[in-house]
Amino acid sequence: MPTSSCKEIRDALAQCLQESECVMVQRNSAADCLREPLVDTLPLKCKQLKKGFGECRRGMVDMRKRFRGNQPIAFTKIQKTEDTGEGYQLYAGKSAFAGTRGETDGNSKAPEDWREAENRKYREAQEAAAKKS
Repeated sequence: MPTSSCKEIRDALAQCLQESECVMVQRNSAADCLREPLVDTLPLKCKQLKKGFGECRRGMVDMRKRFRGNQPIAFTKIQKTEDTGEGYQLYAGKSAFAGTRGETDGNSKAPEDWREAENRKYREAQEAAAKKS
């Protein structure tokens, strides 16, 4: 039986499996749906929860996490990010895409590279110095 650090993601996986076509329509057991070849019929959300639950269980015995503890992402946080449309990383930390500079539709001008900005400032300073002399 998993400890409390994986309980929430385990419950979410169980709920996802109960609502899946594999269990509801095809009448397979949830355990059978988690094994090959039926695992391929599961929706993406269930596959992600299965992977996250496995990583959570693995994290319980990972010696690198023994001081900080196993820190799986809370399923309520996953649901919240689905509602807001922000991306999330299923396990252990912040999203790889959250907190970036901003979203773009591809039509805006790309920001100037810092090297180009420094070169431009240097050239302007050189021109100003040449005008003075």
